[in-house]
Amino acid sequence: MKLNPKQAIFYAVLIAIATLIKVVCAPRIEFSGTTGIIAIALFAGFAGLQKKQAFLLPLFALIVSNLVLEVLFRLQMFPFAGFYKWQFIEYTLLGFAITAMGMLFSKFKTTGIVLSIISGPTIFFLVSNFIVWYASRQSIGYANNFKGLLDCYAAGVPFYRNSILSTAILLPVFVAANHWVLRERPNMPILK
Repeated sequence: MKLNPKQAIFYAVLIAIATLIKVVCAPRIEFSGTTGIIAIALFAGFAGLQKKQAFLLPLFALIVSNLVLEVLFRLQMFPFAGFYKWQFIEYTLLGFAITAMGMLFSKFKTTGIVLSIISGPTIFFLVSNFIVWYASRQSIGYANNFKGLLDCYAAGVPFYRNSILSTAILLPVFVAANHWVLRERPNMPILK
């Protein structure tokens, strides 16, 4: 199933929002972890898209946003590269696991949104920090033991907090906007 022009524009706007959030927030340590990508992955599961489209939407958002960061980095307008080692795990995690979680929780309407807001960032936090610890133990200085892993998780708590807050704001907005823009039924309740 191909996207109609209205859907394509709507999804492009979601990707643009996620990219803008990444460009503005990622270089500032106090806002780092603020992301629209997790909300897009969960939204893709809630939106009732065909499975292929649902899994591709967050992957495409990641690729576009990281490509923008990479271009800005190469132009010396951004402090770090958009593409990095181990990124395929991040792509797989967001593109498949978190989208699948959105599909699973979509059956529970409002409760599913709340569960997703907590579960999506939590899974991403646990897996991504494990990857950081495992891949960067020597370069970052985390010990090669359980304490080093716990230190890595402790260092990631501010990022985790920002991830939950941004998902708590963006996921309901994306679901509501999808309902109003694409379903054209503004008088119907968004969730039951």
